[in-house]
Amino acid sequence: MRATTRLRALLTAPGLIVAPGAYDALSARLIAQIGFPVVYMTGFGTAASTLGQPDIGLLTMSEMVNRAAALASVVGDVPLIADADTGYGNPINVGRTIREYERAGVSALHIEDQVWPKKCGHMEEKQVIPMHEMVQKIHAAVDARHDPDFVLIARTDANAVNGLDQDMRYARLSSPAATNTTRLIVVCWKHWLIRSSRKRVRRTGASPASGGWRSN
Repeated sequence: MRATTRLRALLTAPGLIVAPGAYDALSARLIAQIGFPVVYMTGFGTAASTLGQPDIGLLTMSEMVNRAAALASVVGDVPLIADADTGYGNPINVGRTIREYERAGVSALHIEDQVWPKKCGHMEEKQVIPMHEMVQKIHAAVDARHDPDFVLIARTDANAVNGLDQDMRYARLSSPAATNTTRLIVVCWKHWLIRSSRKRVRRTGASPASGGWRSN
């Protein structure tokens, strides 16, 4: 079974999926060997381990893809989810990003709605692009993928900029654009998960940060 198909099966199964973050091949190998069902390539960890700098848009698409390929090469059939920042440009750029990550052996990636240069989702003073621009990026991503089981994740930081209600609007808009899950960066993540379940938002993911926002 392909890793992408395996991830699809995990997403349709009940329960939570725990995907520890890896930032290099060694950490990815250890996560897979321990027995976690999914490995997650963290953008913040990749920036920190590569440059010794925070996740503020310093790494290029090629650098991120090369790191993703290194992780994918050591995890076997364990699916790898990777951070793809904003898709590295407009919808045309997003199309190339999808193709490069797929060739690298990634099973899923997430694209966020921030203005470039972006910031880590747990940082303050972020800006987001208009919703219609994000939907265009999602459509471009769907059109570009070769493997129909390759999972696309729409990530939004709208909560930090415009509030939780705007977060919910982004989540609902992503489903008609054919994403498979929605990942939201929120401080009050427990309350969001309760609200998303009540409003039947598609499969969701959360990245809670201990202590709330991190300073820049």
